[in-house]
Amino acid sequence: MAAIRFDGVSKVYGDGTRAVNTLDLAVEEGEFMVFVGPSGCGKTTALRMVAGLEEITAGTVMIGERIVNDVSPKDRDIAMVFQNYALYPHMTVAQNLAFALKLRKISKAEVDRRVRDAAAALDLEDHLERKPKALSGGQRQRVALGRAIVREPAAFLMDEPLSNLDAALRVQTRAEILTLQKRLATTTIYVTHDQVEAMTMGDRIAVMRDGVLQQIGTPEQVYTQPANTFVATFIGSPAMNLLPAPVLGLGADSLLAGFRPEHIHIGSAPNGCVAFQAGVEVVEYLGDEQLAHLRLGEYPLVAKLPVEQRLEPGTAAAFSVARKAVSFFAAETGAATDPPS
Repeated sequence: MAAIRFDGVSKVYGDGTRAVNTLDLAVEEGEFMVFVGPSGCGKTTALRMVAGLEEITAGTVMIGERIVNDVSPKDRDIAMVFQNYALYPHMTVAQNLAFALKLRKISKAEVDRRVRDAAAALDLEDHLERKPKALSGGQRQRVALGRAIVREPAAFLMDEPLSNLDAALRVQTRAEILTLQKRLATTTIYVTHDQVEAMTMGDRIAVMRDGVLQQIGTPEQVYTQPANTFVATFIGSPAMNLLPAPVLGLGADSLLAGFRPEHIHIGSAPNGCVAFQAGVEVVEYLGDEQLAHLRLGEYPLVAKLPVEQRLEPGTAAAFSVARKAVSFFAAETGAATDPPS
């Protein structure tokens, strides 16, 4: 395994589009790093520059101790997993797993060992003689993972590998990927637009927007201490509630106050809490919890509440938020800032 480092890396296309802008980021050896952000934010371009599939306009990418800007993709000691599996349809699972190894002139005994080990790790032993068309979507994705594993690379690069799976299979497969990565301890960069995947999988998360790194940190750090209003509203579902601080009596017009839906409570405010009255517009029952869509003056809010606390649409109720649960942002720039004194 090897560390991966971006030093001032930019990608500008011929038409002037700046897909990645001066990216500085270090992925540690054995770390599972997730690049997350909306479509077009530059996360896949950054990954492809590590793979050698995109030319670097400025800056350097290092894999281990080596600058790889001008190194051929096949010589970078990385393995890539794509969202479309990229399997050879005319080959069996075993042949798909072995193909890259045979191109590298690895001995038959070693190829057989690696294929067996990968098949066992991914529960593919009973499918080795099948062709991809005879497999389910989840099984095909495991074969794609197996092709990466058998190469025993310095790093895995994964580009939205679960996007073609249904919801239940995504949950299962992301657990399999995590278990496998922890066992192999291979440095991994994983690209997704799904913030749930990012939160549940990453040792650290790199949040990107318009080619610019917005914040990097553990899932807990990014969730509880967002660097700006973009991160605050992109990470977390439902998004963080944001409104001018004076609406809650918490500071000047230059500040925005933010708090997570789960931090809203029904009833009068105990000490250390901020109280407000809000109208109830819609209530969504989710089985183990409910989402209440509220309105405080002109500002919409969402509260995540226990189902036992019934609310009726069209009524008003008293709510509170713990003062320590409120984050503050500069209204002009969106950057996180210290709370008002």
